[in-house]
Amino acid sequence: MTLLPDLASEDGVRLAVRATGVLAAFSARGVLAPADVAVARRLGRLGGESDEQVLLAAALTVRALRSGSVCLELADVDRRVLGKDDALVPTDDLDWPEPGAWMAALAASALTRPGGPLRLDDGLLWLDRYRRQEDQVRADLTARAVAAPPPADHARLRAALDRLFADVGADDHQRLACAVATLRWTAVVAGGPGTGKTTTVARLLAVLRDQDPGLRIALAAPTGKAAARLGEAIGEERLPEADRARVGRPEASTIHRLLGSRADTSSRFRHDRHRRLPHDVVVVDETSMVSLTLMARLLEAVRDDARVVFVGDPDQLASVEAGAVLGDLVHAPDLGGGAEARSGVLDAALDAVGCTARPDVNGVVRLDRNYRNNADIAALAAAIRDGKADAVLECLRGAPSLEFVEYDDAAALTEREPAGLDGLREEIVGGAREVAIAARDGDAATALEQAEEHRLLCAHRRGPYGVSRWAVQVERWLDRADEDGDALVDPDRAAGAEWWPGRPLLVTANDYDLGLYNGDTGVVVELPAPGGGTRPVAVFSRGGTPLQRSPALLGGVQTVHAMTVHRAQGSQYARVSVLLPPPESPLLTRELLYTAVTRARTSVRVVGSAEAIRAAVERPVSRASGFARRSPGTSSR
Repeated sequence: MTLLPDLASEDGVRLAVRATGVLAAFSARGVLAPADVAVARRLGRLGGESDEQVLLAAALTVRALRSGSVCLELADVDRRVLGKDDALVPTDDLDWPEPGAWMAALAASALTRPGGPLRLDDGLLWLDRYRRQEDQVRADLTARAVAAPPPADHARLRAALDRLFADVGADDHQRLACAVATLRWTAVVAGGPGTGKTTTVARLLAVLRDQDPGLRIALAAPTGKAAARLGEAIGEERLPEADRARVGRPEASTIHRLLGSRADTSSRFRHDRHRRLPHDVVVVDETSMVSLTLMARLLEAVRDDARVVFVGDPDQLASVEAGAVLGDLVHAPDLGGGAEARSGVLDAALDAVGCTARPDVNGVVRLDRNYRNNADIAALAAAIRDGKADAVLECLRGAPSLEFVEYDDAAALTEREPAGLDGLREEIVGGAREVAIAARDGDAATALEQAEEHRLLCAHRRGPYGVSRWAVQVERWLDRADEDGDALVDPDRAAGAEWWPGRPLLVTANDYDLGLYNGDTGVVVELPAPGGGTRPVAVFSRGGTPLQRSPALLGGVQTVHAMTVHRAQGSQYARVSVLLPPPESPLLTRELLYTAVTRARTSVRVVGSAEAIRAAVERPVSRASGFARRSPGTSSR
């Protein structure tokens, strides 16, 4: 649990002047943001609670939610905050409550009594809303796990699996995933980039439509960009002719659009437990990015007799909002209480359809064969995922397609012209040159392809190691190349024109009318104008044909020279360069490094220190959750 920098500013601290006592002390040090204090004080007034230890716990619970946790683990409260240069600063000198007395004060508080705004259970403290959501998600998944399995024609299923997986053995996990998702109400297809998750989903759709051609199938993802790519990828998968006809070219939507927005509320949807979704199958891609709240809304809207398939990588960065439901589900004990294993129904069905492999509990199938990343990147990702810092450094220093630009002193990267980055500069300038040439020639497909060849990724958005600073650095490199006579950029750029050919674009807001989504990337190219001459046009990747849009229609777009790892999630590039902050940065985690390096298909460059590498690998994200610890309906205070 870490504090966001913008909420720890001096202005933010001044907004909490009404806080007194312990809350004032913790606010002044930056442990609590004004919103944390305001919520705690409001709860205290509503519940008649004045005990400062209880109010501090409430405020820290709000802080935990902002940092991605669903609840506060009282015995393991993070006592660090962000200081200058985004470094973690300990606050042990503050008057932190003694855990035993703290727990007793909370247990005796009116705020944790039945019907109160806080829930205390097994050393965890929730805001009531999030505990109810967590209980609901677990109860819904448990009900699906113990229900009688969906009807399936085993002979027909085996024939479809044999046809679609003719080149693999009976122990293949893609085949297993298709079988499990057909034979269970809930299934999880887990795997890293390049392990064939989309291929598995395309074949699953063919299998399900072979079982019942009339099945109503919904494809969804947490973001517009992920949804668009899911639909495109499935439509491009090579399938036998009859199966391709069954699958068609399905469209995918965001989960929010699937559930349907309401004009009277932003937290509820048209489809809920009283008005269920009409679909027989719901497939959710990039599930690691789905928050607890959104998962609760989705599960309550899905019919009890509809299959649900969660697809994603539990080792990637989780949702920016509270919750890590995919990771919770993958690592939770058997939600069915072992009933499925005791009955042997699933095992018998898998034998009948020719599968010798078996899923993990809760219908989880892990795809572990890499079809996209090269062996060096796959080995690096595995070492990061397994928490082996020495192996990670050995990979970076010895593998042919990996490069480690080592900085013993991270401060050297803050200089106006950091030394030792010639390779990075040449790659960026060379790539921009190729994009500009194609853009001036009106070759939209090549311009887009070249723009996706390399991406510079940062952990931070702001600060000396962030996207904003390194975007300026890239601009300097491009300006210098142009001054040296490289003819890199169009004269319109030098003259300050906004829509110069070769300008790389990033969409920052969904625009459903234009078919553009937050996170989409594109390029400005010169295309023939209707009346003669040329005109600038913004083009974006959409399957085999670039999507063309007039710059005059674009609202939320910006130039992209660098990108945060979070924003790059779900994207793939031929090569990536990852710029690491100092080891003290709280954003430097195992999941961030894993997500960054797995964006690449052919090569990875990491810029930073060995200490930063070790800090990242040895610091897995810890999001407090009671999902795997509590059973639905368990009473709590």
